[in-house]
Amino acid sequence: MNKPKAVFREINESYTLQEAIAEAKRCLNCKNPSCKKGCPIENHIPEFIHELSKGNMGNAMAIINEKSNLPAICGRVCPHEKQCQGHCVLYPKGKGIEIGKLERFVADFDTEMKLIREKLPQKTRGKVAVIGSGPAGLTVAGDLARQGFNVTIFESQAEPGGVLMYGIPEYRLPKQVVRQEIEKIEALGVTFLLNCVVGKQLNIDDIFAQGYDAIFIGSGTALPKSLDIPGAGLRGVIQATYLLHMANIYNEGTVGRDKVPVIEGEHVAVMGCGNVAMDAARTAVRMGAASVTIVYRRTEADMPAIQAEYQAALQEGVKFLWQTSTTEFLGNEDGKVVGLRANTPEGVKEYAFDRICLAVGSRPASRIVSTTEGIETDDNGYVLVKERPFGMTSRKGVFAGGDVVHRPQTVVMAMKAAKSVAVGIAQYVDAVKLLSE
Repeated sequence: MNKPKAVFREINESYTLQEAIAEAKRCLNCKNPSCKKGCPIENHIPEFIHELSKGNMGNAMAIINEKSNLPAICGRVCPHEKQCQGHCVLYPKGKGIEIGKLERFVADFDTEMKLIREKLPQKTRGKVAVIGSGPAGLTVAGDLARQGFNVTIFESQAEPGGVLMYGIPEYRLPKQVVRQEIEKIEALGVTFLLNCVVGKQLNIDDIFAQGYDAIFIGSGTALPKSLDIPGAGLRGVIQATYLLHMANIYNEGTVGRDKVPVIEGEHVAVMGCGNVAMDAARTAVRMGAASVTIVYRRTEADMPAIQAEYQAALQEGVKFLWQTSTTEFLGNEDGKVVGLRANTPEGVKEYAFDRICLAVGSRPASRIVSTTEGIETDDNGYVLVKERPFGMTSRKGVFAGGDVVHRPQTVVMAMKAAKSVAVGIAQYVDAVKLLSE
């Protein structure tokens, strides 16, 4: 089966060793590093960069591992311009340190050279189940495994990684990088149970019956939102997440080209202007669309997408319709979408499109909480959690974090929340065991 590897090859080139060290030497090693304050997980940025500048790759990797379980991923997909790099004192002058590329370089170097083999404690502190292997689940699993917990991840898909594997395009995040990061999580002693759908094959009660001390729900937001307008059910109106998923598994050679819901030569509209919309638009370009247009009800200044993704989309030929509020999807007599009607600053207009892709957000599935008593959610299905112990739901011993609690965010924001929940889980399990002695 033909795979479009050339079309989807990674865009951002990595540093050579010489380039990485030269870039690291530019760091001013500030006394009060603002880059660290800009990082949601407070990575020890100047410290690892200083070790890199001296060529001490193992030390640099060990410092990164103190805060991050997924550095090769964060180094590629984090919105650095809004976080660490954007807070660098050199950034306003256009000379900010390329922190993401340096983090990625160290992580890739560690993978290629097999440098770090961490000394791990015995897995005797407790037994924890993690539902979902996206950024939140992997972070909780990695943090707890390093602290002596026996961790098992329950994953519904055939391969772990969640949104990292199925939701982010290959050109931004190669799947081999995801696999290599997951192998490092496995090396910490974490067990993966794949093709295991919690809420269908088993539920929370069944997991507790297997002797787990605590359970973490990191299942993300699996259900994409739709638009409640006429024509939303027309053939050819698809979800961005479905397009990204099918393009990813086509790129892996799992399915044929005919399974990807963009036909070569089509004129495609993408509704929404976040990073998922940018990913969908750029994926449609790679699948041979004749034109791709992002339709957004607000202005460029209001878009959720990071500037780098927007600029990349522009360079690849993606068009933008700003301040365009779609009121109806138009179809033909066969029930196939042929365009849309929208309110614009110039009045009501109609636009012709062969396919319309929705990237207007997502929400949690109810499969897990609906099959378990005692887990409270808000009106939109997001799981409610406590501050003490951090991340615990209304059911004792069941924790949650990431997008299923905090609404869809970036990879690193899901990691930030998950790290706090991992602390809460450790405190809870320790307290329960202490009281039972």
